[in-house]
Amino acid sequence: MATSSVTSSDSPPVMDQRKRKRMQSNRESARRSRMRKQKHLDDLMAQAAQLRKENAMIRSSIGATAEHCVSVEAENSVLAAQMMELTHRLGSLNEILSCIGSVSASSVSSGGGGCMFQSEEFQVGDGGPWNSVGLSHHPIMAEMFDY
Repeated sequence: MATSSVTSSDSPPVMDQRKRKRMQSNRESARRSRMRKQKHLDDLMAQAAQLRKENAMIRSSIGATAEHCVSVEAENSVLAAQMMELTHRLGSLNEILSCIGSVSASSVSSGGGGCMFQSEEFQVGDGGPWNSVGLSHHPIMAEMFDY
């Protein structure tokens, strides 16, 4: 019975000591948990800041790309209009050359022609087919060959 009285008399201090150790352990565990939570929160805040920065860079890039797209579309529109104008001019020049060819052929066979382009400016000369239509006298027509 002495052992039971010793155990029972020693029991409260041992229990208190165990309880204090457990409380201390719980406090330490809670402190570590708070530290992990704070570190996780700090990491998330840093990640959010990095993502905001990347988002701003992407928005800036999108803005620059959109401006470039508008510029390219405007240039494309100008080039399409120029192409239509040059196509029309080429058609007109081909008609002139065709008319000159028919005038040359008819003037050889009949001595005259039915084409409205019968001036010296449009006669076939030594400068080749383009100079034969008087491009040197027409800067607008000569200008189109710069393209």
